[in-house]
Amino acid sequence: MTSADPRIASVRLARLETRYPRTVGRNARLGSHGDGPDSDVAVLVTDDGRTGWGLVEGPAGDVTRVEGRRLSELVDPAVGVLDPADRWLDVALHDLLGVVHDAPVHALLGGLGTRDVPVYDGALYFDDLDPQGSPRGVDVVLEECRADAGLGFRDFKLKIGRGNRWMDRAAGDERDVAVTCAVREAFPDARLLVDANDGYDLDGFLSYLDAVAHVGLYWVEEPFLDDPGDLKALRAWLDDRSPSTRVAEGETSPDVAALLPVATSGAIDVLLMDVMSFGLTAWRELMPQLAGTGVGASPHAWGRPLKTRYAAHLAAGLGNVEVVEGVPGRVAGVDPALLLPRDGVLHLDDAPGFGLPLPDDAHLRPIR
Repeated sequence: MTSADPRIASVRLARLETRYPRTVGRNARLGSHGDGPDSDVAVLVTDDGRTGWGLVEGPAGDVTRVEGRRLSELVDPAVGVLDPADRWLDVALHDLLGVVHDAPVHALLGGLGTRDVPVYDGALYFDDLDPQGSPRGVDVVLEECRADAGLGFRDFKLKIGRGNRWMDRAAGDERDVAVTCAVREAFPDARLLVDANDGYDLDGFLSYLDAVAHVGLYWVEEPFLDDPGDLKALRAWLDDRSPSTRVAEGETSPDVAALLPVATSGAIDVLLMDVMSFGLTAWRELMPQLAGTGVGASPHAWGRPLKTRYAAHLAAGLGNVEVVEGVPGRVAGVDPALLLPRDGVLHLDDAPGFGLPLPDDAHLRPIR
């Protein structure tokens, strides 16, 4: 007999091999992102044998705080994880909550958005600059777009800001323009997003925008270090020349309290705090406030393909999210069809929790 409020019998920590379809190169600030970081996960098992699991980012918390306690002491369907000390299990607890209630997470979160969640390709870095001795040039970015289109993506986010660290400023800015224009020519119907990882200043970024004005960018992300005046000037420039282009901010070390008034003033259109490090519970608290002031959201999901699935459930549950970041790749023991879009859309069903069956023990490598 199963309980409507089971106890947590055990918390198991394990690692799943995670790999991108190719080595992912540099961005404006960082070196190569490699072949894919493995995914640390927590597996919760109840006293009646039910299981919930999910990613853990950062250090694991105290499992003795969780083992032996009832689910209702840890997570509330209406608000999420109750104690900040247990938020390292935010995803696993939401997954288990869905299993116990026989409901998908997106339904527990309110079902305010579409279950057919648009997903863009977030894996297009500075691979044109590699290998160091014989860089491949713009064509490799087009090849990668085509490869990712074959995986189901239809929209693309391009990393820009090559002149911040890796090239002469003028040459790097010129390459950013060339890549942007080449992808638009090859994919005339795609939504194109660009992410500078703070690799420009305001004047340089406006020059870039002027050079790609015909492209019709869907959004511009983290163009320069956060400055309310610069963001206001950027939004004013866009309002005059490309009013439908969104300004997206809040991924890198976000000071949410500082960003909110900038966003509500109209200078930021989309907030990006990470689906893991900011967390599902925090997003549940914040999203109604954003929606009420006309500020959109798209929780950052780069790094691990599992995060795209979580962000999609958040979008379908809380609404106010137009598109989610996709991470091409495979996770050992997880059906790729559950992580990749089909024709640009990740389709969510009514499977309990996040709808991800727990990988078998052959794939779960113990951490401790």
